[in-house]
Amino acid sequence: MNTEKIEFNGLDEETYRLFCGPNDSNLHVLTKCCGKSVVFRDGSLLLIDCDEATKINIARVAAKLLTQTQQGKNITDQDVIYTYRLVTRNEDLDMDVMHKAIVGRTLAGKAIMPKTKGQLEFFQAMQEKDIVFAIGPAGTGKTYLAVIQAVTALKKGDVKRIVLTRPAVEAGESLGFLPGDLKEKVDPYLTPLYDALHVMLGNEKTDVLVEKGIVEIAPLAYMRGRTLDDAYVILDEAQNTTTSQMKMFLTRLGFHSRMVITGDLTQVDLDKRMESGLAEASRILSGIEEIGIVHLNSDDVVRHPLVQKIIERYEQK
Repeated sequence: MNTEKIEFNGLDEETYRLFCGPNDSNLHVLTKCCGKSVVFRDGSLLLIDCDEATKINIARVAAKLLTQTQQGKNITDQDVIYTYRLVTRNEDLDMDVMHKAIVGRTLAGKAIMPKTKGQLEFFQAMQEKDIVFAIGPAGTGKTYLAVIQAVTALKKGDVKRIVLTRPAVEAGESLGFLPGDLKEKVDPYLTPLYDALHVMLGNEKTDVLVEKGIVEIAPLAYMRGRTLDDAYVILDEAQNTTTSQMKMFLTRLGFHSRMVITGDLTQVDLDKRMESGLAEASRILSGIEEIGIVHLNSDDVVRHPLVQKIIERYEQK
């Protein structure tokens, strides 16, 4: 049995502890990624029966992760997997740039940052563009980051209100048969948006802002005839808009407003004879300087690592 050693000198115990993770969980993930046993002993990584190419990759992954732990950052399973993927593809990512890109802060003050290159591109587009499309599979943080960015803009005074909307029941938005008032009809479809609001504002503050109309919950069908000034407007599940609905929504943009449109083109619930408004809009609006179109993929999934594998298998069908 051959054992290779990668030495890291001069780092404190806390840095190593964060790097290894609780009960060496990060090393277990790294072992699964490379298919070789990775063990930490006395400031060195020990690799069992490892070829030279894998050793080089693990050294590069460890160096990137240790840079983060030196700054006191916790390393998650997703961080290990994503860094390993980038390294083995010879793709570069300045982790410092990503971790300095703060989208917002939770109610407890914890910084919310992009976790992948795609998320960083999405965040930068939201900073720079008036309208941003984020297209990608479930678990890539599209809706979450959009709401966090909206709340940050509201807190800074860049906008006066937030408008959250989506096609409530597939494309038809047949709300009439549902019990309750408008808010009660729509709320079940807006849970992901509320979840992000609660992270930033807490449940009580969210409820107060909704009651005051500073945060507005509106089904897409109710947006006709309006002009939205001084607002941060988010259209979620946009793959289920028709072409006319998407045009209607985009032309609601008012002065001093921003729009973010999120959706997954692999989960379109429209009649197969109808083109998704999201697909059409992303095609015909490309090249307009003030509009950002960001495509996320399985590499940007920030849920359980198994979700990433599931998405990749479906993409290969």
